[in-house]
Amino acid sequence: MVKLFFSYSHKDEKMRDELEAHLSTLRRQGIISIWHDRRISAGDEFDGEISNNLEEADIILLLVSPYFIDSDYCFNTEMKRAMQRHEEHEAIVIPVILHPCDWHSMPFGKLLACPKDGKAISKFPNIHDAFLDVTLAVKTAVKKLSKYSTVSKSESTKHDIKGNKIQSPHIRSSNLRLKRAFTDHEKDKYITDAFEYIAKYFEGSLTELAFRDKDIKAVYRR
Repeated sequence: MVKLFFSYSHKDEKMRDELEAHLSTLRRQGIISIWHDRRISAGDEFDGEISNNLEEADIILLLVSPYFIDSDYCFNTEMKRAMQRHEEHEAIVIPVILHPCDWHSMPFGKLLACPKDGKAISKFPNIHDAFLDVTLAVKTAVKKLSKYSTVSKSESTKHDIKGNKIQSPHIRSSNLRLKRAFTDHEKDKYITDAFEYIAKYFEGSLTELAFRDKDIKAVYRR
């Protein structure tokens, strides 16, 4: 199951709830699990819980708004670490533009944001269309992660010539050959088969030439 982390300003909590409702289709299928700071229980250590879940997340949604950019915790703590993990290919960061703001100049401005073309969700006539777009983007990211996981798993279960498991791919040549001694029978069969192939090649070519040009008179002898 893919772990999804919300990084957001509490001033955007209502929009986070709306997005979480849309993502429930993936959650109910057992495709993703969702975490945000409202999951922290009484008595839990706030910073530690956020840090642990941020480190374990496979997909990190940055819910971008003027309030998000203005928040020191969102910007300096969560966003910066999320971008580090993204650049190290440890997680996928998806900026979700909630409200119009100058987000293109931010560190995450180089990433493909959603909804499509980075249009702010609050600008949509029907915001559910925008949330659906985000849900589909998350679904695509999950497929990408699943594909990588499948490749990694297949590589990790390869075996060497002695039957030992190979944990990582070996560097080797793709042009591997062993010298082989052929019998007289195999040599004779090779010559016969090669002659037959060449004979049929020329016979077919002459037949085709005569078919294309009626002035050509072809004669074939073995």
